[in-house]
Amino acid sequence: MTDMVELLGVARSAVAQGCALLRTSEPGVVTAKSDRDFVTELDVSIQEIVQEFLADATPEIAFRGEENGQDAAIGERDRYSWVLDPIDGTSNFIHGLPLCAVSLALVSGDGAVLGVIGAPFLDLEYFASAGSGAFRNGRPIRASGAVSLSGAIVSIGDYAVGAGAEVKNRSRMALTSALAVEVERVRMFGSAAMDLAWVAEGRTDACVLLSNKPWDMAAGVLIAKESGALVTDSNGDPHSLAAAHTVAAAPGIGAELLHLIKDSVGG
Repeated sequence: MTDMVELLGVARSAVAQGCALLRTSEPGVVTAKSDRDFVTELDVSIQEIVQEFLADATPEIAFRGEENGQDAAIGERDRYSWVLDPIDGTSNFIHGLPLCAVSLALVSGDGAVLGVIGAPFLDLEYFASAGSGAFRNGRPIRASGAVSLSGAIVSIGDYAVGAGAEVKNRSRMALTSALAVEVERVRMFGSAAMDLAWVAEGRTDACVLLSNKPWDMAAGVLIAKESGALVTDSNGDPHSLAAAHTVAAAPGIGAELLHLIKDSVGG
């Protein structure tokens, strides 16, 4: 199956199944993957259900999920692979916070060609396919018209945990400090998928995520791009799977934001 309309329908159905389980289930046993980084039984269950559905619907397409063994090499030119985060925002979910999502992308080459994000506790679904625009609950969305950082809401990614967290967080703290001086408000939502979806929708004006894991970013990056947002690495290069960081911004503040990032943490 190579028809993007059909594949988007498959992806939306897969995410809907994951969201139904996320909405109605308890976390189950919570296991530490590393220092302050957790996986729940439900993460694994959602991944298994979505993977099985995709294997039946698109047996020719490889799959990679965050929570178990993988069979796809992400980013191979001319080869499609599904990339799934079964619960983006696991810590939020464990603590009963509604900012969590199921995020699924179809990736080829250096990025996603379609992406779907479902946030079941907020009754939100975002989706996009390359060249066809971005949508929330079936309606087109656009990035905001912000033209100055002083009037912008900017979200940032989580502070680092695990090995090397102290070093990694120096740049995150520097970024937070620099943004706090310039922007209207700084926010931390704890879900990269929601960071990117909300830039796409114009709820926020930008997000700066000092990481780039494909299961976290791929769907949201495409949705943000298709909404008209500027999506780059922190050095201003176009975003790809190989990017070090992920920056999405309303076009009117992109240059100003990238300059601030360069001054505070480097590019």
